[in-house]
Amino acid sequence: MDRPPEAFMHVGIVHFMLHPEVQGGDGPILESVEALATDGFFHALEVTHVNDDATRAELARRARTARLALGYGAHPALLLEQLDLSSADPDVRERAIEAMLRGVDEAHELDATLVGVLDGPNSAPATDDDVEPALNRLADSLKHICHYAAGLGIWIALEQFDREIEKCSLLGPIDLCIRVSEMVRAETPNFGLCLDLSHLPLLGEDPPTSVRKAADHIIQAHIGNCLISDRSHPQWGDQHPVFGEPGGVNDVPELTAFLRALFEIGYFDKDLPTAMPLVSFEMKPAPYQTTAEIIGNAKRTFAAAWARV
Repeated sequence: MDRPPEAFMHVGIVHFMLHPEVQGGDGPILESVEALATDGFFHALEVTHVNDDATRAELARRARTARLALGYGAHPALLLEQLDLSSADPDVRERAIEAMLRGVDEAHELDATLVGVLDGPNSAPATDDDVEPALNRLADSLKHICHYAAGLGIWIALEQFDREIEKCSLLGPIDLCIRVSEMVRAETPNFGLCLDLSHLPLLGEDPPTSVRKAADHIIQAHIGNCLISDRSHPQWGDQHPVFGEPGGVNDVPELTAFLRALFEIGYFDKDLPTAMPLVSFEMKPAPYQTTAEIIGNAKRTFAAAWARV
């Protein structure tokens, strides 16, 4: 590719995966963001809940000064509290919706125009008969959230997770993701899907094929790796090891194919809620790795793939 990535996209990174210690809303939020704000490779940062109002305001200020676009990931609120937007328990579902509405409010304070969600952990259906009712409940929850978010100029992106390895979520398979997206968009157009290169292999799906299937619904993309061949590995499952990790699924060829598929479907020409189409790294340090090593791996892997696109 002759032109640089920034001509087509904002390359971002998921801050709360790179720094898992901030997922509860506290910790070295500003310090860790500062290091990324000075790195010209990244043009977007996906953050999550921040407990302290002053810290949140300062985060927004620093991002504006650095010309760093912010996205908001509401996933930790659902995962840490074990909430489910598709739950058959009305109380659980209501708590999940309320948590997402709080996330939308925070995203608005941060000038973010996109909020990422999932349906919830351990929401995979017990039987085939449970699928349809769960899909309907999930769609109703998402419509509620989207109606609220639309008033603030915010879109909602549903990210698919594994069905039976770690998160055990309803969505899940790309065909079901598309069905839910169609159901939600019929009433609230400020909705779409986030496809994650590291999650699709956990579902037994070929990422480029899933990208082509969901072409009309993709409004966000994540890139990363996963490891499913060795259960004894400390980053087995949905733990986002570095690209090229021995036993891992994704490396330069897989990232190249994913980026080519995004070009093929016209993702980088779409009219999206973000200033530029987002392609964000989702990588998590192992206990023996530093964030600097992770960032170096991400940048070098992307450069190698970009040269082949």
